[in-house]
Amino acid sequence: MVARWDIGDFVDRTIGGWRSQRSVHHLAFAHFEAVTSTIVVSNISPTDERVIDLCKIYDCNPDRVVSPFQMTWNGESDWDGEISQGQTILVPIPTGQYQGKLLRDQGYAETIPAVGEYYFTEDNTFVLTTTYDRAAAEEKIWFINDNVRCRVSLIKTSGGSGVVTASFSSEIRQN
Repeated sequence: MVARWDIGDFVDRTIGGWRSQRSVHHLAFAHFEAVTSTIVVSNISPTDERVIDLCKIYDCNPDRVVSPFQMTWNGESDWDGEISQGQTILVPIPTGQYQGKLLRDQGYAETIPAVGEYYFTEDNTFVLTTTYDRAAAEEKIWFINDNVRCRVSLIKTSGGSGVVTASFSSEIRQN
């Protein structure tokens, strides 16, 4: 049996460069999209000014921050050939050994600051749910081994009753 992870374990395994192939089903448009991207995840200091600022926005004690990190991405879609790129700061605030809040300066479904709730299942799947103004997102990430991980994401209507977009990503560590 594999030891159960906490947020520090998950972030340690996530740090590095990843090559991602994502299949996206836009249910509202009855359209399929393939996105190829590179993702770089790096540690940042809990005392970094951006971490402190996010804690202030959400009235969280910066002393409770564990393993904050930054994620940058650069991707290309086959739908319209559009290149997407960006970065976000992610600040975990544990509320228990296997769950907590994840503060972000930019959300997944909407590009606004967001706070989500995360937890780990017994098989170490990371589950993140985030409610936005106009949508809700659910994301699950699990590792096949140290260098391969999978991610599924659902974007739902704001009430959470309808699925707008569903995606699956396979990601391979590059470094």
